[in-house]
Amino acid sequence: MKKTFITTLVAATVLGLTACGGMPLIGDDAPEPDYAKQAQEISKKYIIADLHVDVPHRLHDSNEDISEATEEGDFDYPRAVAGGLDAPFMSIYIPAELEFEAEGESFKLANKLIDDVEAIVKANPDKFALATSPAEVQSNFEKGLISLPMGMENGSPIEGSLANIKKFYDRGIRYITLAHSRSNHLSDSSYDEARPNEGLSKVGRLVVAEMNHLGIMVDVSHLSDEAFYDVMEVSRAPVIASHSSVRDFTPGFERNMDDDMIEAMAERGGVIFINFGSTFVSQDSRENYDAYKEAVANYAESNGLDPESEQVQTFAAAYRKKNPFEYADIEVVLDHFEYVIDLVGIDHVGIGSDYDGVGDSLPTGLKDVSTYPNLIQGLLERGYSEQDIAKILSGNLMRVWSEVERLAGQ
Repeated sequence: MKKTFITTLVAATVLGLTACGGMPLIGDDAPEPDYAKQAQEISKKYIIADLHVDVPHRLHDSNEDISEATEEGDFDYPRAVAGGLDAPFMSIYIPAELEFEAEGESFKLANKLIDDVEAIVKANPDKFALATSPAEVQSNFEKGLISLPMGMENGSPIEGSLANIKKFYDRGIRYITLAHSRSNHLSDSSYDEARPNEGLSKVGRLVVAEMNHLGIMVDVSHLSDEAFYDVMEVSRAPVIASHSSVRDFTPGFERNMDDDMIEAMAERGGVIFINFGSTFVSQDSRENYDAYKEAVANYAESNGLDPESEQVQTFAAAYRKKNPFEYADIEVVLDHFEYVIDLVGIDHVGIGSDYDGVGDSLPTGLKDVSTYPNLIQGLLERGYSEQDIAKILSGNLMRVWSEVERLAGQ
């Protein structure tokens, strides 16, 4: 009896027999997994967090109602529900030039954008809720509400005052990107050739320490390489890159992170959240965009025209008609996730799409917030388990956010 059972089991294994609906299937006749269905199920089962969605700035000069379907932008409530998005970090984005125009304007705009996020929640309590901790995100998820945690993109509203950091913490800010496209009073920017701070300024170092003390995540996206390493030296809490990609795919693009930086951040428990923008993930797309910018700039300069003039805009449109923008596709974005996983492990990567922040440059397959299941499906097709995917969707965020909270409590 025992021998017969073992013999039968071995034979079934060798022949590849699988019971399915009561019928034996042999070898290649077994059905392919329904990855699309699995992806939809996973998108509803686990919290999906996106560390960077630029809704507040998009709505600053718009009357759109994102609680309903909108014709513009990458985010609205129906599309978020369709994509399973549960916790999009609202980016309190402050244009870099504002710091240099008039004192107090950055601080004023930051508070206005926070007011706008609070107004969205107040007007739609059945759809949205504020969230200032992992526990609140989890509670809102269980209630069927989309959390709107907030991160500040550009530290210029701090205006050199540690008291302002506490004010923004009290208003719900839970990460701060220290600089944006220009070097500021805290940090040098990867986009700015001028590097007056040679990394972090003295004030910037104090700001990082105070963020640690309060429990605000330090975001190194947009920083120069020197500033990144200064942050790693100063911060006693793990840090994040809220919307960056891998520099190996875009050599020379300092805005993305190189291997050494990703490894240094991961060694301290940090997480890189992958930006979806085509020019962030594809060198071909970057070269296409750079050629377009150069052609438009040369045309304006050679004709003595204002770059914003109608004549220059007409030239730009004609150039783009002849030389269309080259979009990346979802497979390239998946390559970035896989690269980080191979380099430092599954615990150090997440989603930082930059929806509503990168204009019309999003890759095919990831055009708006309804498409997270496409990302999940791609990960399944590449062999990642449900548990691995859950870490990418929000588990890694919840871990690093909780650790920042814990260290602040000490």
